[in-house]
Amino acid sequence: ENGKSVDTSFGMSLQTGVVHGSRTGDMDCDLILFLQEQGLSPEDIEEGMKRRGGLLGISGVSSDLRYIEAAAAKGNARAALALDRLVYDLVRYIGEFYAVLGGADALVFTGGIGEHSPRIRSRVCEALRCIGVTLSAEANEACSGSEAVISETGAPVLVQVIPTNEEVGIARRAYAYQTK
Repeated sequence: ENGKSVDTSFGMSLQTGVVHGSRTGDMDCDLILFLQEQGLSPEDIEEGMKRRGGLLGISGVSSDLRYIEAAAAKGNARAALALDRLVYDLVRYIGEFYAVLGGADALVFTGGIGEHSPRIRSRVCEALRCIGVTLSAEANEACSGSEAVISETGAPVLVQVIPTNEEVGIARRAYAYQTK
């Protein structure tokens, strides 16, 4: 809001929030007690939550969205479920943030999935039409990881794809640290 972050989907750790490639995202904390009662060790539970959960655990295919999308296109029900969960999580968090902020001027897709998956962008934007998000199908399909506006002309909410460029951020921080 006004250029300042007001919230994030992460909690104390990266475990909460939107489902990740191999991390669970949001889950009921009582699940840990249930799994212990089923005989799983704390190490087994941690392994499942951090390295074998998320899109990998749901799909049974991969933590890489490209392979999950391909498997879903071939009729793999678990892969389709993983995609549904990802879209649901994204829409839910965007909706929460929209409510907290009292509206939105822009929606930005970034990172590996946001930059490279027109199908996920399309599904998310379709679900968010109720808050003024309208996507140009042509611009969305034409965008291949480069910076682009993908909303319809004159849409109430600007939709963009902006590459993460984490390397630039790291370099700027390192330079700022060196010049102190």
